[in-house]
Amino acid sequence: MEWTGVIPAMTTAFNPDYTVDHAFVGKHAQWLLENGCRGVVALGSLGESATLRFDEKVAILKTLVAALDGKGPVVAGIASLSTAEAVDLAKAAQDAGCSGLMVLPPYVYSTDWREMKAHVEAVIRATSLSCMLYNNPVAYKTDFLTHQITELAKENANLHAVKESSGDVRRATALKAVCGDRLSILVGVDDVLVEAVRAGAVGWVAGLVCAMPRESVALFEAARARANVDELYAWFLPLLRMDTVPKFVQLIKLVQQEVGMGHERVRPPRLTLDGSERAAALETLRTALANRPKL
Repeated sequence: MEWTGVIPAMTTAFNPDYTVDHAFVGKHAQWLLENGCRGVVALGSLGESATLRFDEKVAILKTLVAALDGKGPVVAGIASLSTAEAVDLAKAAQDAGCSGLMVLPPYVYSTDWREMKAHVEAVIRATSLSCMLYNNPVAYKTDFLTHQITELAKENANLHAVKESSGDVRRATALKAVCGDRLSILVGVDDVLVEAVRAGAVGWVAGLVCAMPRESVALFEAARARANVDELYAWFLPLLRMDTVPKFVQLIKLVQQEVGMGHERVRPPRLTLDGSERAAALETLRTALANRPKL
């Protein structure tokens, strides 16, 4: 698959009893593609992967593959406490018809390069699917450095991309200098999108796109064209920053609810926002909506 363009990190919709709302998951994915997104990434952090059982994850992937019906790729986020379960999920994703894998380090346990390489390499080699390594040292306490990513790329032909979420756009520059076009670099932090594209990113695994795909695609295309981007970026930044805080899932789902494309319901231990925190988020959103650009 091509690791380019805007690829939403999808939220996972839940029914009032906290079961997965498969009907909405499929509808949401179709809506995202209709509004210019290239494909979808499921089962990531924004998708509340850590609260989903193995069978729920596989069912979500099957729902998305059926909903998109070849119109765009479905990428499965592969994250687990154990390497064995991660490998099993990668194989199940291939069987479900996914086009690619987003490979994460293991939850909770973070250690040295030898162990972390063994984990992600086992997942990468579990299938023939195109893979994107997810580097998010802030969330997962594992930092894949440029020389380590280069080593993985040399030894694994189906590693084609890196989702860079360190927040340091110099990582993109460094990786481009060493790997050239061998790896596609995708930015994974919403509020450094323009800077990352200028540093060499060719794709965006986005969060606020779940509620505002047209604006997200327009921003990405403007950043790539290096023209007429400043005004749109300034308007979008207060919302994009919602993607960078611990309660980003609650915030993005709240935005979805307010624009009529989803519900703020989250699975515990997360709880929906309340009090002054919720009020502040709604004020930021409503100010943005009152000045929403015409695209």
